[in-house]
Amino acid sequence: MSKIYSFMIGIILLGLLVLPVYAVDYNKVTLIGHDFSGQDLTDASFDLASLRESNFSHANLTGVRFFSANLESVNFEGANLTNATLDSARLNDANLKNAILIGAFVSNAKVQGVNIEGADFTDALILPYEQKLLCKVAQGTNPVTGRDTRETLFCP
Repeated sequence: MSKIYSFMIGIILLGLLVLPVYAVDYNKVTLIGHDFSGQDLTDASFDLASLRESNFSHANLTGVRFFSANLESVNFEGANLTNATLDSARLNDANLKNAILIGAFVSNAKVQGVNIEGADFTDALILPYEQKLLCKVAQGTNPVTGRDTRETLFCP
């Protein structure tokens, strides 16, 4: 009888190990100054959230949605924002140093005062007036992808 129970417990534990992980929904929340650094937040959603002065440094933000979020003075240094949605987000004074924004949607975002040193914008969707603002401060090379920030933004 104990072998049967051991077998059943083993099956249950194995089932728990392979449960899918679902993206977290932070839509419309206020998390000012919250520390998300180093976390894996793949496919999470922060639409319309207030995240001013939060820390996302070195976080995996692949596919994360920040639609119309307040990201003023947020630290994204070294974060992976591949295929992230930043449409209509307020990124004023944000730190995107060495961030990876490959394929990100950054249209209609507010980008005044943003630090993009070493950021990789390869295949990112950026409106021409935003591109012009970003090109004024673009410099550096991304340490992970090896791409020049100015080249990824197609700066003149």
